[in-house]
Amino acid sequence: MKLDTFKENLGSFWESLADGWRQLTQSASTALTRFRAGDKTNLPSREQIDDINFTPSRSWAVVGGDLFEDEHRLVVLLELPGVDKHDLNLEVRGDSLVVSGEKRFAHEATEGRWRVMQRAYGAFHRSVPLPLPVRAEQAKASYRDGVLRVELPKAHPGKPRLTRIPVS
Repeated sequence: MKLDTFKENLGSFWESLADGWRQLTQSASTALTRFRAGDKTNLPSREQIDDINFTPSRSWAVVGGDLFEDEHRLVVLLELPGVDKHDLNLEVRGDSLVVSGEKRFAHEATEGRWRVMQRAYGAFHRSVPLPLPVRAEQAKASYRDGVLRVELPKAHPGKPRLTRIPVS
């Protein structure tokens, strides 16, 4: 009886883990963003870092985002903690909002060593697909508490479309 319970619990655990991994890869596939160290990134020297896993040329992070639509606009929200708003550039290219910038490293005021460095630093760009045409010249952007908010008026205002697909 205990072996059957163990097998059932193990199967349930494995199914939950697999489902979580599928959801993470589907949800984060467009959010996974590469950060490349640049001249302004200001990283500590390799001699100051004990973390053997830290590789500044291979820093990746999830730049999470949301896309909201109402009758008149699309609103894009992106999480960019630690980025100065003056280091952000926004462009609408075709059917995408492209956000680029650089996250700079801030040194501690005292002497010491970095034991763990898991945060991503450097230049990045994140492309957010837009589901419909917008009036880019009327876009408004704000940045507060590490969240970038970009409001894009629709080129053709109207309620969000819902297309039902019949099953035959």
